[in-house]
Amino acid sequence: MAVISNSRTFNLPRSLRFVGTMFSAIAAWNDARVTRKALSGLTARELDDLGLTRADIDAVARGTYR
Repeated sequence: MAVISNSRTFNLPRSLRFVGTMFSAIAAWNDARVTRKALSGLTARELDDLGLTRADIDAVARGTYR
C-alpha cells in the first residue's frame, strides 16, 4: 500500500510570513463582518429560533459565543 503525503514544511522569509499573517487577519475580519451582517438582518423571531438574541451577535461573530 502506498502513502502519499501532501504536507510540506516551508521556511518562508519573514516578510512573506508577515503577508500571510496579514491576509489571515483580513480574512478573519471579513468573515466576522459577513456573519454580523447576516445575523443583524434576521428578525427577533428568527434569532430566537436559533437560540440567540441581538446581544449575542457580536460574540457569535468573534467566535466566543458559548
